[in-house]
Amino acid sequence: MSWHALPITRVVRIVGGGTPSKANTNFWNGDIPWVSPKDMTSAEIADTEDHITQAALEQSATQVVPPSSVLMVVRSGILAHKLPVALTQNAAALNQDMKALICEPSLQPRFLAYFLQFKEREILSNFVKRGATVHSIEMSRFNKIHVPLPALLEQNRIVEILDQADALRKRARETDAKAARILPALFLKMFGDPATNSMGWPMTTVGELLISADYGTSTRASDDGRGSPLIRMGNVAVDGSLQLDNLKYVKLPDREVEKYALANGDILFNRTNSLDLVGKTGLWRGEMEAVLASYFIRLRVDRKKVAPLFLWAYMNTAHMKRVLRATARGAIGQANINTRELRAFAIYRPPPAAQKRFAELVGRVNAAVPTSQLRSRLDALFDGLLQRAFSGQLTAKWREAHMQDLLAEMEEQASLLNLPAPN
Repeated sequence: MSWHALPITRVVRIVGGGTPSKANTNFWNGDIPWVSPKDMTSAEIADTEDHITQAALEQSATQVVPPSSVLMVVRSGILAHKLPVALTQNAAALNQDMKALICEPSLQPRFLAYFLQFKEREILSNFVKRGATVHSIEMSRFNKIHVPLPALLEQNRIVEILDQADALRKRARETDAKAARILPALFLKMFGDPATNSMGWPMTTVGELLISADYGTSTRASDDGRGSPLIRMGNVAVDGSLQLDNLKYVKLPDREVEKYALANGDILFNRTNSLDLVGKTGLWRGEMEAVLASYFIRLRVDRKKVAPLFLWAYMNTAHMKRVLRATARGAIGQANINTRELRAFAIYRPPPAAQKRFAELVGRVNAAVPTSQLRSRLDALFDGLLQRAFSGQLTAKWREAHMQDLLAEMEEQASLLNLPAPN
């Protein structure tokens, strides 16, 4: 099926934004939502972190756009790898790094938002002007994109299908977020705040709990898929979870593979990073055979003294984040914590039975958190639908033959994500 297509400027009105003077207090803390890239974290924008006044609207370059405008970030470092797109639920103003695409009656806004998601890779590859830290979309090139225009009834059918599929993907993200809230709360409930040790656990040091603490390899990695997967700084999130969707690989002699290999229960301590990120601590659960990069210290614990999961959770408490920031030494935009400093950190040591119970409860939570493979499977199914939708292949005949089976498969994948609340 082929659809009529028009240049995007024929079917949308593109509106820019502006930033009222921060020095003028009369411009801020009003009741008009003001969207900036930091608000673009979901598919729909209901409210914003910042609000402006009517005076700001009248005396600056910002403009109010109506509900159901398609918002797009056009200037930000995030354009190196992602094109944030969202719909406004309410009227809102924009900052100068945003554009709003206001659709003509022939174009359904959600259909356009999904189309931009479909075009994300092409836009990032071909239309983004890259700077040292901030990238921007060249609007003169973006304006030449052609938007397919099936009948509105067909647009609505496609949006309904994509909404169903996208809702299943969102369950994975919601489960991650719920787990991120449960685990710290569970730790504090069972062991108390490490800052005060209100439960009176005996104290020791991190070094006393370790068998070894070793740096990773400094060998340069590549994208060719040859050699061993290399766990780098970006593969450990701020909350200590592992993000293994984007791996690089390194070719090493067998003796070095053995030297830098990760084993189940290894703690991954990010020794060098920005001040806000130094000390990120991950836990390796034997996900695959992999080696560790040099920006990490690989900690192997004495399991007679401490459970790896307990040490990982302790290192990710708010108290330890403060200690790490206070300890880190800065050097030209980077902060560092060495092995000696890491070994010296104080840590309380609850009895093994309490640590074991904590591990059991965390295991219940982790069993429901989507693995990277599961997230990738859901994303692949959704991307396949996007491809069909905007290549004209999501026909009534195909939907009748395949749609229910596809959504059932996505539902089956997503059913693994029902997160229990530990007692």
